[in-house]
Amino acid sequence: MSRVGKKPIEVPAGVTVTIDKSTVTVKGPKGELTRTFNSDIAISLEENVINVTRPSDVKEHRALHGTTRALLSNMVEGVSKGFERGLELIGVGYRAQKQGNKLVLNVGYSHPVEIEPEAGIEIEVPSATKVVVKGTSKERVGALAANIRDVRPPEPYKGKGIRYEGEYVRRKEGKTGK
Repeated sequence: MSRVGKKPIEVPAGVTVTIDKSTVTVKGPKGELTRTFNSDIAISLEENVINVTRPSDVKEHRALHGTTRALLSNMVEGVSKGFERGLELIGVGYRAQKQGNKLVLNVGYSHPVEIEPEAGIEIEVPSATKVVVKGTSKERVGALAANIRDVRPPEPYKGKGIRYEGEYVRRKEGKTGK
C-alpha cells in the first residue's frame, strides 16, 4: 500500500470540495482549482476528510494512488494558504522591476526581458534583486519560477544569474595563470 496514498487529507474550514466522478473542484478563500484524475482511483469525501483508494495492486494503480493524493493535497493547500517561490538575482547591474503586471528583468542582455504571468499567478518585487511568485496552483507557480530562472541560470564560475531562494550553486575554480 502507498504510504502517501493512505494518508487522509484534512479539509480546513472555509474550503469546499466537490467530487463529480473523477473531476474534483476545490474552492477556498484564495481561489478555485479543478482537476480531472484517472477514473480508476476512487476519491471520497466524508466529514471534511478526503480519502483516496485504489482498486488493485497493479503497478499503474500503485503509482497513481500516491500521485492522486499528493495532487489533491496540493489543491487543498493552494486554495487555503497559497504557494510562493522566491528568486534572487545575483550579478552586477542585475535587477528586476514590475511594470503593470509584467516583470521586467535586466540581467546582462542588450535588452530587458519581459515576463507576463498567466491569470491566477502574481509576481511581487520586494527589492531590485528579489522576485516572489505567488499563486494557488503549486504546478503553475513552480513552472513560472522555472521560466524566470531560465532567462539567466546561475553560472558556476562567478555564481551570477537568477537562482531560487536558498539554492546552492556549486562553484568551479577558474583558469590559473603561469
